[in-house]
Amino acid sequence: MTTEEEEYYETYFDMFTTEGWKQLISELEATYNGYSFETCSNVEELHRVKGERSVLNKILTFQTGIETAYAVNQEDNSSYD
Repeated sequence: MTTEEEEYYETYFDMFTTEGWKQLISELEATYNGYSFETCSNVEELHRVKGERSVLNKILTFQTGIETAYAVNQEDNSSYD
């Protein structure tokens, strides 16, 4: 892995350990879980809720995505050793 790639991942790993990140994720999880498709009164509201949940899900799974990408990158690099 290049130095730039290491720095890229380390920056995110540092952010994931902060209280601010943990607070953001906690609040976004509460918002995500607060949405209910059953309470949508029309198609427009259903589409809005689906869209908002989609965006929130991308943020909520971002850390896992970065950690997975790092692990795969590490495995790929170790196969060249």
